[in-house]
Order: sequence, then C-alpha cells, then structure tokens
Amino acid sequence: MKTYQQILLLCISSSMLFATCKKEKIEQPLEEPVSGTVEFDNIIGGQNLLLNTVNYSNASGEQFNITLLQYYISNISLRKTDGSVYTVNQDSSYFLVRENDPSTRFARFKIPAGDYDQLSFVIGVDSLRSTMDISKRTGVLDPAGGHDDGMYWGWNSGYIFFKMEGISPSAPVDPSGQRKFRYHIGGFGGYSAPTINNIRKVTIDLKASGIMQARHGRTPNIHLMADILKVFNGANTLSIATNPTVMFSDYSTKVSANYSSLFYHDHTEN
Repeated sequence: MKTYQQILLLCISSSMLFATCKKEKIEQPLEEPVSGTVEFDNIIGGQNLLLNTVNYSNASGEQFNITLLQYYISNISLRKTDGSVYTVNQDSSYFLVRENDPSTRFARFKIPAGDYDQLSFVIGVDSLRSTMDISKRTGVLDPAGGHDDGMYWGWNSGYIFFKMEGISPSAPVDPSGQRKFRYHIGGFGGYSAPTINNIRKVTIDLKASGIMQARHGRTPNIHLMADILKVFNGANTLSIATNPTVMFSDYSTKVSANYSSLFYHDHTEN
C-alpha cells in the first residue's frame, strides 16, 4: 500500500509532467506562411497579345483580331520537392484574368516556405463553389458585385469560365453591322447540363525552367505564358467561319479541350 508521501510525490510528478507538456505545446510557434504569385502572360503565337489593333491568323487561314479576353483561374496547388502537396486556401484561390487590366495578371497567395517543383490549377470555377450560397461567392465570383466582366449567365445560374471575342472577315455580320466572333465557355457538368463539363485542370512541371523557392522576406513569381492561338490551333482546329459563336453547346467542350493547353512555364523569379 502506497504511503501518503508516495502518493503526494506521484501527484506532484504527474502535475509537473503535464505542465511541462502543456508548456512545450504552447511554446511551439506556428510557421508563418510566405507570399507567392503566379503570373499569366497572354501571348498569341510568338507575339505579345494586343487587343483591337493587331490582326492574327489561325490554322484555318482566317484573319482575326481580339477585342476581349478574360478567364477564371482557381484551385491552385503546389507540390514540394519532397512530394508533399499544398493546396491554397480555397476561399483565397479564385482569380479573374482580364487582358484589358494588367493588375489581374497575378494570382497572389500564401504558402508554407519551401521548394516547389509542380503547379496545378483549374481553368474555370469548380462545381462545388458554383452551387454554394451566394454569401460564399464573393470578390470576382460575386454575380452582383459590380464588376464589368460579364462572366456570369444569369439565365443559367452559371459562370463563364473563358470568354474571348473579336472581329474577323470570316465571321457573319451581326445586328451591329460587325463581323464578330464570340466564345463564351462555361458549364461544370451539373444539374443544368450534365453532359457539358468545361472545367479543365492544368498541371505544369517547374523543374526545367526553375522551381519556386518560397522564402520569408521575398515573393517568388511563377511566370506562365498563355498562347491564345491554341484556342484555334489546339487538339481541335477551330474555324471562325464554321463556328463564329460558341456558348452553351456540346461544341464548347472542343473549345475547352483547346484552352486546357494554353499554358507553359517560361521562368520563375525567385
């Protein structure tokens, strides 16, 4: 039978052990995240993309210029060189790149310090977020937010993932008297049209042109090029004359298959 002194000593030892463990847990600091960016630099072929002023040519031999270009980037994740994957907080991982606004070229986020050799993201807005309560769809996702972007179909309660418009002699004359083509691509395979899913995931290996070295005190930038000519000249050859307007139709999946190959890694600025 334990004596009173033995029991008291045991209680004191247990209390000290508990206090030590508790103290150690409190003193362990959480790692402060660091800043990182991905830059989306729109080009066309080997040229800088210029809206309204320059005529380009596609694989069908059609001349065109581009008057409007914008697209959603979301669900960014990065893989470390040790194989672990970090997914950017989803509430902070929706971006709308607009060619007419250079400030939108950068997707800014916070990540743990480390070396990253692979980048993944989605072109479009995922089905979960698309169907969330409007209170969960803020910023660039707010359909009534006053953004002059026209990236939401009110009649279809869905986001336009990729929007490109322009002028081409190969397009028919529209009611305004212009020969316009329009590609407004959306659809997440949900309740409205389960056969149309234009969400596209892109994964880019960073090793060849420079991994991201995320460190405190600096903001590394992954510089991607987006070759918009591939919308026409990708896996599917897109003719303006044959398809001057593509919106919510089965053919839109061919356009989204093309734009999934737009991006390549140019370099990383560490």
